[in-house]
Amino acid sequence: MITSIELRPARVDDAPRIARVLLWSRLVFLPYAVSSHSDDDTRHWVRNVLVPSGGVTVACEGEAMVGVVAVSQEAEAGWIHQLYLSPTHVGRGLGSRLIDHALQQLARPVRLYTFQANAGARRFYERHGFRAIAFSDGSTNDERCPDVLYELATPR
Repeated sequence: MITSIELRPARVDDAPRIARVLLWSRLVFLPYAVSSHSDDDTRHWVRNVLVPSGGVTVACEGEAMVGVVAVSQEAEAGWIHQLYLSPTHVGRGLGSRLIDHALQQLARPVRLYTFQANAGARRFYERHGFRAIAFSDGSTNDERCPDVLYELATPR
């Protein structure tokens, strides 16, 4: 179990480390979902779009950034847009801490997308009460990978 992790709002100067977590996690866990964006494009997006949008929380263990979650509240639902962990921190309770943190900030229903092939993420979200409500062929996401829309309708 992770106990020495600090959760805090992301700052602009965190952008390079946030991008590193996203890129490393995608490389290890999503090799089938080849991004249509270069690593440099991802770094630019994190610095100029993701962090300034607000709703981004980082998980730090000392000086090391080991996780990130990004949320927003829209009229019809709360959304978890990003939830990534450093591969070295998967299976240690950090994902649960981040999802609990996100859910404290959002009104129900809460929705998120993940890839259909991402069995580990799907099990994780289902353990946290999310239910699949729609499946797509991936034609509307950048990676063109079949995805699944999850929803948590009521508090756990």
